Amino acid sequence: MPLSLYSPMLDLMVQVARSYDLDTESLMKEHGINPQLVSDPNARFRMEQVNAFYAHVAELIDNPNFGLKAAQFWHPSQMGALGYAWLTSDTLRAAFKRYARFVKVVSDAVQLEVTEDNDEVSLQFKFVQEELSQKFRIDGALATLMVMVRANAGADFHPKTVSFIFDEPEDTGPYYALFQSPLVFNAPANRFTITSEEADAPRSCSNAQLSKLHDQFMQEYIAKLHEDNIIERVKLAITEELPSGNISDAIVAERLFLTERTLQRRLQEAGTTFKKLLTEVRIDLADNYIRDSNLSLNEISFLLGFSELSSFSRAFKHWKGSSPRNYRQMNHK
Repeated sequence: MPLSLYSPMLDLMVQVARSYDLDTESLMKEHGINPQLVSDPNARFRMEQVNAFYAHVAELIDNPNFGLKAAQFWHPSQMGALGYAWLTSDTLRAAFKRYARFVKVVSDAVQLEVTEDNDEVSLQFKFVQEELSQKFRIDGALATLMVMVRANAGADFHPKTVSFIFDEPEDTGPYYALFQSPLVFNAPANRFTITSEEADAPRSCSNAQLSKLHDQFMQEYIAKLHEDNIIERVKLAITEELPSGNISDAIVAERLFLTERTLQRRLQEAGTTFKKLLTEVRIDLADNYIRDSNLSLNEISFLLGFSELSSFSRAFKHWKGSSPRNYRQMNHK
């Protein structure tokens, strides 16, 4: 399936280009992009068209650091449900994980990963194709992430470090002005790093119920977007069947109009198993549910398809190294 971009996300570059007085409508049409679709949440643009438009804009702007200007124009609506799910995340750690999990909603040309090292938590990213790793795109991605984090944590928030894979620019002033933190150039990865304390600090804008609704919508969106992706389809089916307490590969196979043997074979070809996907879905959901103080541990156990709280508690301790009760207390300090 060709790489694509969620149409409203293109608005970010359109706004940047307009700030340099470029005729964005003509530029988009030149590269086969319908300007009317930029605001359509049901549309996507082929990455081939987007890349050509981006490259043309970059040629016309006489400012090597213009990508940083994306921070001035970000709005959650440009990312659809992912943008609003980000805003309602209860911690930055949860927001990072949500972004990494659902980035395909906005673009399947980038891969995100949350990493931890001692007292640091990082969100790092790379483009799936080497030719997409232009400086202005990296600048734009990290500048956008900076304003997204401040939308959650406040305008005075400063990351611990911000890392870029390219060499140090001649003019680093705009970088320090935006990030107001130590910067690392020629780094092994593009990375936005915060302290563990900041990662787990409760955020006043959080709304667990809205986050869950957004997550469900995004999972369904990705499954429809990648209908040939058996892993996403199985994960969605598992999520929907878990509360019934009757979850098995046979039941999921029936939902997907496959035989049990065909499902097992396709998962094996994809390098995974039903049991592994079931565990992954339960871990992701448990991490979200446990942060919602409105849900009791018994309710969470039920939502995850466990027949008894004791079974859920044993599984959770195996996943997280802590009981559900202790984990909830640690994450609500």
